Amino acid sequence: MKYLIAGLGNIGEEYANTRHNIGFIAADALAQSLKTTFTTDRYASVAKGSLKGRQIVIIKPSTYMNLSGKAIRYWLNKEGIPIENILVIVDDLALPLGTLRLRKKGSDGGHNGLSSIIEYIETTEFSRLRIGIGNDFAKGYQIDYVLSRWTAEEEKILIPRIETSVEMIKSFVLEGVEKAMTRFNTKN
Repeated sequence: MKYLIAGLGNIGEEYANTRHNIGFIAADALAQSLKTTFTTDRYASVAKGSLKGRQIVIIKPSTYMNLSGKAIRYWLNKEGIPIENILVIVDDLALPLGTLRLRKKGSDGGHNGLSSIIEYIETTEFSRLRIGIGNDFAKGYQIDYVLSRWTAEEEKILIPRIETSVEMIKSFVLEGVEKAMTRFNTKN
């Protein structure tokens, strides 16, 4: 069994540790827990590891958020991974800071990364882990907010939530999306 875990974000130092890059942060934490490292490859930074006999391919697309689907389609095809074995990790303005929600399918919810994935793989039937980044910004300042860095107070909330997100991803791989949703979605 092989799985694709895709953490969404934007490449470049100017985007490091920003709200929009929470998918990269979770992907890094997963790779660290599996004792693997990222290398640069086509359309993404890629790390490969295993968990109880299951192969895990972790990607951080290098295509920028708005073209995330290009990287995901490429790696799904290259690795021969079925759609039901993909999990996309994405920031979500609609969820309070640190809230974690696992979903089996859904719309893009106005998120450009999810919109790109839906366009490229031609389905909304893929699992996603949405990590709440809150929405503490004035009207018209959404882009500034998502591309800004975490405050020290926010980091205190997020660090344990990132650890929980790694547990959720591992549960998705080992138990499937339904059981992972039952185990974790009620705890947030």
